[in-house]
Amino acid sequence: MISLTTELFETPAIQQLAITDDTLTVDLSDGRTISVPLAWYPRLQHGSTEDWS
Repeated sequence: MISLTTELFETPAIQQLAITDDTLTVDLSDGRTISVPLAWYPRLQHGSTEDWS
């Protein structure tokens, strides 16, 4: 019989968040950096810098 084990992983914390004219970038506590086009998030893309705060 084969059993599958699921390991629980700790979710890394956000260390820094940056929004430019066209990119959303997140630095995580495990050393990874994730960058995505701001176009994926229309509400952020069309918001003002005051809305982002």
